[in-house]
Amino acid sequence: MSWVITGDIAAFDTAAGDFLRSRPVENTVLVTVLESLQARGLTAYGNAPAILGSWTVGGCAAGAFVHTPPFPMLLSTMPEQAVEELTAALMAHDLRPPGVTARREIAEAFAARWRMVAGADFTVWERRRLFRLVQVRRPAAPGQARAAGPSDRDLLLSWYDAAEKEIRERPGDHSAAIDDRIGYGGVTLWERDGVPVALAGQSRMVAGMVRIAPVYTPPEHRRHGYGAAATAAVSQFAIDAGAQEVVVFSDLANPATNVIHQRIGYQPLDDYLVLSFTTPHRQLLQ
Repeated sequence: MSWVITGDIAAFDTAAGDFLRSRPVENTVLVTVLESLQARGLTAYGNAPAILGSWTVGGCAAGAFVHTPPFPMLLSTMPEQAVEELTAALMAHDLRPPGVTARREIAEAFAARWRMVAGADFTVWERRRLFRLVQVRRPAAPGQARAAGPSDRDLLLSWYDAAEKEIRERPGDHSAAIDDRIGYGGVTLWERDGVPVALAGQSRMVAGMVRIAPVYTPPEHRRHGYGAAATAAVSQFAIDAGAQEVVVFSDLANPATNVIHQRIGYQPLDDYLVLSFTTPHRQLLQ
C-alpha cells in the first residue's frame, strides 16, 4: 500500500481512472477535472502542470487525488491509512497544496493530519452540499433556453469574470475553458425577448454523469427565476443526451440555492468542504 505521485495523465488514468469512474457522483469533481486534463492537457487549469496521485491495495486503487495549481487539491474518499500516508508522501515530494476539496469527513481528516505533519492551520472557505437530480421540474419563468455559441464568447468571458468577483475570486483567464465549453455545448443561456439573462454550464459527461456548473445571473436580471430556469433547462439537456446522473453543488451559506435546487427536482446527497491552508484570496472553484 503506497501512494504513486505522477504528472503522467495516462499512467494515472490506468491506475485510478476506473476506481474514480466507478463512483462518478461521489467523485464528480475529480472525474470531470480529469476529463478536462485529458482533453486540454496538464496546464488546463493554470500555468503549473497538474499533479496526480493514486493509492493502491492489492493492485487496486482505493484512493486518489488530483491537484491543479492554484486550486485546492481534490481528494477522493479513501481509508484513514491512505490519508496518513498521503500527508507523508506530499512532504516527501515537497508539495504544499493551498487547500483541499473533499467530502466533509475526508477533508477534516486530511486537514487534521496536515496540521500535525506540516504545521499548517486551515480555514473553511466553503461548505458545499451535493444534490442529485431526481426529475426535472421546470419553473414558470418567462423566456427560453439555447446553447451558447462562438458569438457569445465575449459575453461569457464577462459573466465568468463577474461571477468570480462576487465570490471573492481574482478573475483569471477563462478563454480556453470557455472555448472548450462552447465546443462541446457546455453552456446554456436563458433568454428573454432575445436577450441573454442567465447562464448554466455543464461538464462533459463522464461515466454517465454530468455536473451542472457554473450558474450565473447578472444582478440586473435577478429575482425573476432565470437562473433556476437555466439550471432546469441544462439539466434536461443532460438527461436528453443520455446522462444517467446529473448533480449540482450549492453553497450552504446561500440557503436560497438549496431551496431552488429542490424546487426544480434535485435532492440533497452529501456535504463537502473546501478548506484553505493559506490566504482566503485563492482560486478555489472548478
